[in-house]
Amino acid sequence: MRLKLISCEILYREICAAVARSVNHVDVEFLPKGLHDLGSERMLARLQAALDEVDETRYEAVLFAYALCGNGLAGLRSRSLPLVVPRAHDCITLFLGSKERYLDYFQNNPGVYFKTTGWIERGRELGQLGPDSSRRKTGVGLTYEELAAKYGEENARYLYEQLGGYTKNYAKITFIEMGVEPDDRFLRQAREDAAERGMQFEKIQGDMSLIQRLVDGAWDDNDFLVAPPGCLLVARYDESIMAVEQGGGE
Repeated sequence: MRLKLISCEILYREICAAVARSVNHVDVEFLPKGLHDLGSERMLARLQAALDEVDETRYEAVLFAYALCGNGLAGLRSRSLPLVVPRAHDCITLFLGSKERYLDYFQNNPGVYFKTTGWIERGRELGQLGPDSSRRKTGVGLTYEELAAKYGEENARYLYEQLGGYTKNYAKITFIEMGVEPDDRFLRQAREDAAERGMQFEKIQGDMSLIQRLVDGAWDDNDFLVAPPGCLLVARYDESIMAVEQGGGE
């Protein structure tokens, strides 16, 4: 099959490795990591624009290496090609190989913050704290000096204390080793980040199988949603995570 794959850049190394092993012809387009920080409506608009630019005469399906990502995929629609998306709430499922494994680890490790090669290598430079991001607009990620310049000294002290709380809920950094790392530099960085923040650290083995099956065309219904042409992706608040609606207008 000839497939078009649109992927979050956070999966760059993993996607390249999987495509290199696939029997299919897969053309890949990477989009910036920070899209989910723009909010669901603007993320959807960016993904739909990328989908609309696909030459549908060249491919048999369009794949998205994305999870639901705060409903950022809800509303996506292809004109004449099937859409294939993993059934996942966020991208950690793609790194761990299944939504079941992710749920099990998350439930047994409250307060965990995940890191991978992509989060370390690309996450800090892709605009997730750019001027249009929802986090930036609310002040998350701003330095004290930036808050003071925007809101004044008195308000800045309060906001800095309150907004800093989003990191206080994390007690542990877990590095997911995917087998695509060139050396131990990313592992060392994650370990150092945990030590600097006084957090626990753990390394676990990732699982490339979900990513590999996405590009190989092994789309079983438990792990993938295959949306027929013209159908709309919608969020579901159950184990299926996503479903399709027929028609729905343009």
